Amino acid sequence: MNFIEQNIKGVWIIEPQRYGDARGYFMESYKQSEFRGVVGEVEFIQDNESLSSYGVLRGLHFQRGDKSQAKLVRVSRGKVLDVVVDLRRNSATFGRHVAVELSQENGRQLFVPRGMAHGFVVLSEEAQFQYKVDNEYAPTAEATLRFDDPALGIDWLLPATELLLSEKDRQGLPLSEIEAFDM
Repeated sequence: MNFIEQNIKGVWIIEPQRYGDARGYFMESYKQSEFRGVVGEVEFIQDNESLSSYGVLRGLHFQRGDKSQAKLVRVSRGKVLDVVVDLRRNSATFGRHVAVELSQENGRQLFVPRGMAHGFVVLSEEAQFQYKVDNEYAPTAEATLRFDDPALGIDWLLPATELLLSEKDRQGLPLSEIEAFDM
Protein backbone atom coordinates (compact mmCIF):
# COMPACT_ATOMS: atom_id res chain seq x y z
CA MET A 1 0.00 0.00 0.00
CA ASN A 2 1.10 3.52 -0.76
CA PHE A 3 0.30 6.11 1.96
CA ILE A 4 0.27 9.79 0.93
CA GLU A 5 -0.13 12.32 3.74
CA GLN A 6 -2.21 15.35 2.80
CA ASN A 7 -1.84 19.02 3.74
CA ILE A 8 -4.00 18.44 6.83
CA LYS A 9 -2.14 16.48 9.50
CA GLY A 10 -3.54 12.99 9.91
CA VAL A 11 -5.42 12.87 6.59
CA TRP A 12 -4.03 10.18 4.28
CA ILE A 13 -4.72 8.95 0.76
CA ILE A 14 -4.13 5.22 0.69
CA GLU A 15 -3.48 3.44 -2.59
CA PRO A 16 -3.80 -0.33 -2.28
CA GLN A 17 -1.84 -2.37 -4.78
CA ARG A 18 -4.00 -4.18 -7.32
CA TYR A 19 -2.96 -7.45 -8.90
CA GLY A 20 -4.83 -7.87 -12.16
CA ASP A 21 -5.11 -10.07 -15.18
CA ALA A 22 -7.75 -10.90 -17.82
CA ARG A 23 -10.12 -12.13 -15.08
CA GLY A 24 -10.11 -8.89 -13.11
CA TYR A 25 -8.07 -7.90 -10.05
CA PHE A 26 -7.36 -8.67 -6.40
CA MET A 27 -6.37 -6.16 -3.73
CA GLU A 28 -6.06 -5.95 0.03
CA SER A 29 -8.31 -3.02 0.89
CA TYR A 30 -7.24 -2.96 4.54
CA LYS A 31 -4.29 -4.53 6.30
CA GLN A 32 -4.10 -3.62 9.99
CA SER A 33 -0.33 -4.03 10.36
CA GLU A 34 0.47 -1.70 7.44
CA PHE A 35 -2.20 0.80 8.44
CA ARG A 36 -0.99 1.00 12.04
CA GLY A 37 2.62 1.23 10.93
CA VAL A 38 1.91 4.48 9.07
CA VAL A 39 -1.31 6.06 10.35
CA GLY A 40 -1.20 4.79 13.92
CA GLU A 41 -3.54 2.96 16.27
CA VAL A 42 -7.18 3.10 15.15
CA GLU A 43 -9.68 0.47 16.19
CA PHE A 44 -12.40 0.24 13.57
CA ILE A 45 -15.61 -1.19 15.04
CA GLN A 46 -18.14 -0.92 12.23
CA ASP A 47 -18.38 -1.02 8.42
CA ASN A 48 -20.99 1.10 6.62
CA GLU A 49 -22.13 1.36 3.01
CA SER A 50 -24.29 3.79 1.05
CA LEU A 51 -25.55 3.85 -2.52
CA SER A 52 -26.23 7.25 -4.06
CA SER A 53 -27.10 8.60 -7.49
CA TYR A 54 -25.49 11.35 -9.56
CA GLY A 55 -25.42 14.74 -7.87
CA VAL A 56 -26.17 13.47 -4.35
CA LEU A 57 -24.11 15.44 -1.84
CA ARG A 58 -23.86 13.92 1.62
CA GLY A 59 -22.27 16.08 4.29
CA LEU A 60 -20.40 17.74 5.67
CA HIS A 61 -21.07 15.59 8.75
CA PHE A 62 -19.23 15.21 12.03
CA GLN A 63 -19.75 14.09 15.61
CA ARG A 64 -18.59 16.18 18.57
CA GLY A 65 -16.50 15.35 21.62
CA ASP A 66 -15.84 11.76 22.62
CA LYS A 67 -18.37 10.64 19.97
CA SER A 68 -16.11 11.90 17.15
CA GLN A 69 -15.31 9.34 14.47
CA ALA A 70 -12.26 8.41 12.45
CA LYS A 71 -13.14 6.92 9.05
CA LEU A 72 -11.49 4.94 6.30
CA VAL A 73 -13.54 5.55 3.14
CA ARG A 74 -13.52 4.13 -0.38
CA VAL A 75 -15.71 3.74 -3.46
CA SER A 76 -16.30 0.24 -4.79
CA ARG A 77 -18.50 1.36 -7.69
CA GLY A 78 -18.68 4.75 -9.40
CA LYS A 79 -16.87 7.99 -8.61
CA VAL A 80 -17.13 10.69 -5.95
CA LEU A 81 -15.37 13.84 -4.87
CA ASP A 82 -14.61 13.21 -1.20
CA VAL A 83 -14.06 16.24 1.06
CA VAL A 84 -12.62 16.55 4.58
CA VAL A 85 -12.60 19.79 6.61
CA ASP A 86 -10.37 20.23 9.66
CA LEU A 87 -12.47 21.26 12.69
CA ARG A 88 -9.79 20.80 15.35
CA ARG A 89 -9.83 24.13 17.15
CA ASN A 90 -6.08 24.25 17.89
CA SER A 91 -4.99 22.94 14.50
CA ALA A 92 -2.86 25.09 12.21
CA THR A 93 -5.16 23.96 9.37
CA PHE A 94 -8.50 24.68 11.11
CA GLY A 95 -11.14 25.38 8.44
CA ARG A 96 -9.04 24.08 5.56
CA HIS A 97 -10.13 21.17 3.40
CA VAL A 98 -8.81 18.31 1.32
CA ALA A 99 -10.76 17.17 -1.75
CA VAL A 100 -9.90 13.83 -3.39
CA GLU A 101 -11.51 11.88 -6.21
CA LEU A 102 -12.26 8.33 -5.12
CA SER A 103 -13.42 5.81 -7.69
CA GLN A 104 -13.57 2.15 -8.55
CA GLU A 105 -10.98 2.89 -11.24
CA ASN A 106 -8.34 4.53 -9.05
CA GLY A 107 -9.01 2.32 -6.00
CA ARG A 108 -7.92 5.11 -3.67
CA GLN A 109 -9.06 5.32 -0.07
CA LEU A 110 -9.03 8.26 2.31
CA PHE A 111 -8.34 8.13 6.03
CA VAL A 112 -10.25 10.81 7.94
CA PRO A 113 -9.05 11.29 11.54
CA ARG A 114 -11.28 12.39 14.40
CA GLY A 115 -12.09 16.10 14.52
CA MET A 116 -12.99 16.42 10.84
CA ALA A 117 -16.18 17.14 8.93
CA HIS A 118 -16.66 14.75 6.03
CA GLY A 119 -18.78 14.63 2.92
CA PHE A 120 -18.88 13.60 -0.71
CA VAL A 121 -20.68 14.31 -3.96
CA VAL A 122 -21.43 11.63 -6.56
CA LEU A 123 -19.87 12.35 -9.97
CA SER A 124 -20.97 9.13 -11.72
CA GLU A 125 -24.42 7.72 -12.46
CA GLU A 126 -24.27 5.91 -9.10
CA ALA A 127 -21.68 5.42 -6.38
CA GLN A 128 -21.35 2.67 -3.82
CA PHE A 129 -19.49 4.21 -0.88
CA GLN A 130 -17.96 2.10 1.89
CA TYR A 131 -16.40 3.20 5.14
CA LYS A 132 -15.04 1.90 8.39
CA VAL A 133 -15.57 3.90 11.59
CA ASP A 134 -14.00 3.74 15.03
CA ASN A 135 -17.06 4.97 16.95
CA GLU A 136 -20.77 4.31 16.69
CA TYR A 137 -23.24 6.81 15.30
CA ALA A 138 -24.47 9.15 18.05
CA PRO A 139 -27.42 11.31 16.91
CA THR A 140 -27.11 13.66 19.91
CA ALA A 141 -23.47 14.43 19.04
CA GLU A 142 -24.00 14.83 15.29
CA ALA A 143 -23.78 18.14 13.47
CA THR A 144 -23.49 19.32 9.88
CA LEU A 145 -21.14 21.92 8.48
CA ARG A 146 -22.67 23.93 5.64
CA PHE A 147 -21.42 22.46 2.35
CA ASP A 148 -21.46 25.81 0.50
CA ASP A 149 -20.03 28.07 3.23
CA PRO A 150 -17.91 30.65 1.36
CA ALA A 151 -15.36 30.49 4.22
CA LEU A 152 -14.51 26.93 3.11
CA GLY A 153 -14.11 27.63 -0.61
CA ILE A 154 -14.97 24.06 -1.66
CA ASP A 155 -15.42 23.41 -5.38
CA TRP A 156 -17.85 20.47 -5.54
CA LEU A 157 -17.23 20.16 -9.32
CA LEU A 158 -20.98 20.23 -10.11
CA PRO A 159 -23.30 23.20 -10.61
CA ALA A 160 -25.50 23.93 -7.58
CA THR A 161 -28.57 23.16 -9.70
CA GLU A 162 -27.41 19.52 -10.04
CA LEU A 163 -26.82 18.90 -6.32
CA LEU A 164 -29.28 16.73 -4.38
CA LEU A 165 -29.16 17.23 -0.60
CA SER A 166 -31.19 16.18 2.40
CA GLU A 167 -32.90 18.95 4.33
CA LYS A 168 -30.47 18.33 7.21
CA ASP A 169 -27.48 18.88 4.91
CA ARG A 170 -29.06 21.98 3.37
CA GLN A 171 -29.42 23.47 6.88
CA GLY A 172 -25.78 22.92 7.95
CA LEU A 173 -24.05 25.46 10.14
CA PRO A 174 -21.41 27.89 8.84
CA LEU A 175 -17.81 27.44 9.98
CA SER A 176 -18.13 30.56 12.18
CA GLU A 177 -20.69 28.71 14.34
CA ILE A 178 -18.75 25.43 14.38
CA GLU A 179 -15.74 27.01 16.08
CA ALA A 180 -17.52 26.90 19.45
CA PHE A 181 -17.97 23.10 19.35
CA ASP A 182 -15.81 20.83 21.45
CA MET A 183 -14.10 18.49 18.98
